[in-house]
Amino acid sequence: MTSPDVVAEFKNNVRRMVAKEIAPYAARVDEESAFPAEAWRGFQSLGLTGLPFPESLGGADGDLLLQCIAVEEVSRVCGSSSNILLTPWVALAPLVQFGSDQLKQRVVPEVASGEFGASFCLTEPSGGSNVMGITTAATRVDGGWRLKGHKRFITGAGWSKWYAVLAKTGEGKHGVFMVSSRDKGVSIGRHERKMGIRGSPTGDVIFEDVFVPDASVVGDPTKGYQYMMKTLTMARPLIGAHALGIAQGAFEEAVRYTADRTQFGSKVSRFQMVRGMVADMKTRIESSRALLNHAISLAKQDDGEARAVAAMAKMSCSDTAMSVTTDAVQLHGGYGFLKDFPVERMMRDAKITQIWEGTNQIQRLLVAKYVYGD
Repeated sequence: MTSPDVVAEFKNNVRRMVAKEIAPYAARVDEESAFPAEAWRGFQSLGLTGLPFPESLGGADGDLLLQCIAVEEVSRVCGSSSNILLTPWVALAPLVQFGSDQLKQRVVPEVASGEFGASFCLTEPSGGSNVMGITTAATRVDGGWRLKGHKRFITGAGWSKWYAVLAKTGEGKHGVFMVSSRDKGVSIGRHERKMGIRGSPTGDVIFEDVFVPDASVVGDPTKGYQYMMKTLTMARPLIGAHALGIAQGAFEEAVRYTADRTQFGSKVSRFQMVRGMVADMKTRIESSRALLNHAISLAKQDDGEARAVAAMAKMSCSDTAMSVTTDAVQLHGGYGFLKDFPVERMMRDAKITQIWEGTNQIQRLLVAKYVYGD
């Protein structure tokens, strides 16, 4: 168990790095849809790129609590940067947990060092929530598999070297395949023009008769769905932390603005309706943080309730992010509608957290399934 002193020191170190290496560039990253290179160098300087990976593979053996703290601290100032940070962690989670030692040694160290990125390929043009309906398929051939399919909305597309691809291997069976961007038959579609998280590249990844040797298959090629479910239980708290960080950053901006702004001869922060909004924002953030911490604890213990509570946390944190950032814009008045103030960007960044890693409608179905014991 990570001690409170270690947690506090880690959080302070990340916050200092964020103030120096990320905050000054966040607006430009959004405006230009630019990859957050300064943030990536900051991550490397603190060893964050390898935070969740085993020390034997070049990582830092950081537990899920530290991972979520890092993601939240970065999200406070730049949603794009935190998304780039957590994406390789999620992408390689099935490999680290279920892959062969040989495959792990080939892939993980160069991602842990920050030399290369990694992405998880799940969503397809036909949809993302219906995992059992994916059409990307891997066919058995001599010495390996032939992979054919089209993945959509892939974070890190074109930037990542490694792609963990979920593909059908038979009726009701799936496998996870580690594919390199340098493999013959791999191509990248155009980068999407997005509402928010604009510094994190998103695009299609296309696999046209790509040969994947047996050595590049993660674990059992028929158990990819189960691997992915376990991965999502760990990933959803990270997405929750991403959303919560955006909410926290917008809240801090709103408090700062209303404390400084004067109207009708008084500080805006003295107005009763403003105080009511701020109190509600703070309450939503702290309630979501408590649920997120509970989800982290259960996920670390591999508790049977972990999947349902992770869904609750992801749903709560992302709904909080949307409501808090909307209120933060409102509290800025007309200035909140301008790109000169970060709350405008934060509101746009918050929206995707209700959609990706399973829409909040899907999360509600998962929670209801748990409640009724389906």
